[in-house]
Amino acid sequence: MSDASLPLAGVRVLDAATFIAAPYAAAILGEFGAEVIKIENPNGGDPWRRYGTHSGEDNRSLAWLTEARNKKSVTLNLRAPEGAELFKRLAAEADVVCENFRPGTLEKWGLGWEVLREINPGLVLMRISGYGQTGPYKDRPGFARIAHAVGGLTYLSGIPGEIPVTPGSTSLGDYMSGMYGAIGIMMALRHRDATGEGQVVDMALYESVFRALDEIAPRYAREQFVREPEGTGTVNACPHGHFPTGDGKYLSLACTTDKMFERLTKAMDRPDLWDAYGDQAARLAARDHVIAEVTAWTTSMSRDAVMAACVAAEVPSGPINSIADIFADPHFRAREDLVGVDVPGIGEVVVPGVFPKLSATPGRVDSLGPALGDANDEIYGGLLGVSDADMASLREKGVI
Repeated sequence: MSDASLPLAGVRVLDAATFIAAPYAAAILGEFGAEVIKIENPNGGDPWRRYGTHSGEDNRSLAWLTEARNKKSVTLNLRAPEGAELFKRLAAEADVVCENFRPGTLEKWGLGWEVLREINPGLVLMRISGYGQTGPYKDRPGFARIAHAVGGLTYLSGIPGEIPVTPGSTSLGDYMSGMYGAIGIMMALRHRDATGEGQVVDMALYESVFRALDEIAPRYAREQFVREPEGTGTVNACPHGHFPTGDGKYLSLACTTDKMFERLTKAMDRPDLWDAYGDQAARLAARDHVIAEVTAWTTSMSRDAVMAACVAAEVPSGPINSIADIFADPHFRAREDLVGVDVPGIGEVVVPGVFPKLSATPGRVDSLGPALGDANDEIYGGLLGVSDADMASLREKGVI
């Protein structure tokens, strides 16, 4: 499928950010046809290039190859006056700018919103930071791990009475904020297309985390109830959590309703459990006993056998997969959730596929993280018309 047939064909994005959140938003747009120009410091580029496991090729890590997919790299020192002027010229040709510096940084370089909107009234500026562009904490540095803590998720994570644990990937808040950022960009572009006016999309890392905590805010407001860590379960349903199996593995069961518990008791061949605990309130009152009975059943067989019984009875369940399990899973293969991309000098690199899956205009992964400055000639010489002599001068000065 050519870029012209993708839904975001013709949209140009300047990714002036580093690490994960804002660059991830840009990557999502690039998967669906946007031209994404990655703006990197000439002195080493985005630090994400060197984060994690190195690929063995010009300091491009596997993390970089994965998350800088479908992007073109140009080098540009935004701190230099000549670099700022080049950025303004790029912004005049762009639809979207993505950035995640601390609030006030672009303004310090003479590239704040008021300047950019004067150059390009239809521009969408997406800004992701630890605490947003306003508020008493706006100048504090922020990372995903801090966002998990401040947003309320870390407090809920782990075993009661023990130190709170990292909720999943330490970068979860970055990816969540990047998704919100992409949604914000799409809404802003729709408004721009209707009115010609651009706007700022302001996303704080902790806010994406806080938004995912279901009823804890309204319940606290009404009852001053503070939900505590719940281990592998939840206060609202039982049995609902993670269970060991006889072969040393684990699976997840979700019995959020009485109907789901009825199906589980059929899979267990335990009608007595249904007779005694068919009502959710009764199960919650006897939580320890119910969980013990389910655990005795799951540990009596292998995980595959437990899963087979649950699937046959339509019990919501799933194996707790390692990455090895995922690579072996036929469903992941059938859905093309893993995609192999050939990278010159490195070979095939397998990365997560494109989500969501559109029926008429599905996204694609054409390339993985680019070499530093691989598009300098194309963008500066082609798009902006900078002469070879001027390019050489800018390189000599460390501007590009």
